[in-house]
Amino acid sequence: MNNPDLDFQTVYEDFQPKILRYLARLAGEAGAEDLTQEVFIKVNQSLKNFRGDSSLATWIYRIATNAAFDKLRCRNSSECLLDGNDEAIPGSEKKPSIEKQLIRAEMNECVRGYIEKLPESYRVVLVLSEYEGLKNSQITEILGVTLNTVKIRLHRARAQLKEELETNCEIHWIEEMPCSVKIPMK
Repeated sequence: MNNPDLDFQTVYEDFQPKILRYLARLAGEAGAEDLTQEVFIKVNQSLKNFRGDSSLATWIYRIATNAAFDKLRCRNSSECLLDGNDEAIPGSEKKPSIEKQLIRAEMNECVRGYIEKLPESYRVVLVLSEYEGLKNSQITEILGVTLNTVKIRLHRARAQLKEELETNCEIHWIEEMPCSVKIPMK
């Protein structure tokens, strides 16, 4: 069934920044723009055939995830998952001190390294959930796995990341983590 209500330009403007950020975190910043363009070429070619079996966002994230997996399978080394952006924490009116900014940069580097080491199946679920803010039900559609599988992978990814950070990073960093990864400290 064709969907004449979907305009590619509108879809592109709504989703391009989100998909670029997602792919930079998942597959690395180097090449994320090219990969994003590949995703939107596929979206443009297939948009007229979008049936609406899932939400438009879920459909686009699935295309992006598959493109990232293809890229990750084809290269030997992984690159940065987190952007190095040192902006103030959302909702905060003032910019953090230079010391806090330096600590945040070190924290990001530490976290980035351990997220890169997670198995691909854990890494993608963590990025979709924590950084892209998707619900578990959306992740199941994107990845084509069960809800329990998503929950298990997310739990294991968080547990593995928490263990690595507690073992290898300074503990005060974890309490001030600027990223949205919620690591239980119990």
